Amino acid sequence: MEIYIFYFFSLLAVVGGVMLVTFRNPVSSALSMVLSFVGMAGLFIGLNAYFVGIIQILVYAGAIMVLFIFIIMLLDLNDETKIRFKSSTVIAGVIIPLMLVIQVLGVIQMGPEDDSFTPITREVLAAAAESEALAGQEKIREILTHPTSPQLPDTNLIGMTIFRDFNFPLQVMGILLLVATIGVVVLSKRSSKSSKS
Repeated sequence: MEIYIFYFFSLLAVVGGVMLVTFRNPVSSALSMVLSFVGMAGLFIGLNAYFVGIIQILVYAGAIMVLFIFIIMLLDLNDETKIRFKSSTVIAGVIIPLMLVIQVLGVIQMGPEDDSFTPITREVLAAAAESEALAGQEKIREILTHPTSPQLPDTNLIGMTIFRDFNFPLQVMGILLLVATIGVVVLSKRSSKSSKS
């Protein structure tokens, strides 16, 4: 990935995140999250993870954001009252991001001096397929030795990882999202009934 493209999409993601927490209107905050999602998708595509980048746009910037805006409209969050923050909350809100910035600066200063990284090529994938760690896993060997493009076949690997190794957490996450959405609908109907009476 060209460095200026990386910085552009990184800036897009950071600006979207800052706008998310600074806007007072909840709908504007939710729409600024879309900007952050687009920046993240650009970073994923720049790292040759095309499937993850497209899913970032289709699922998060599309379906999840529609769900967020639907829930915001149901809750009518424009009538929120001002919250007074405790001093301990403000101090924690300053210290934790500073710790993150210090950690990121430490990683950036290390730089690409480590020559132990091996770029992923067809030869590396073929060698990994022949290793003992992948013995007996014919499907993974087939994916690794016969990729359809010169890039890492992330669609197949992600699908196999999610639906084979992490299938139960995926189902739990879907149930949690469903329960949260039903809860919002129930709360909004209860508040509308109380306002009518």
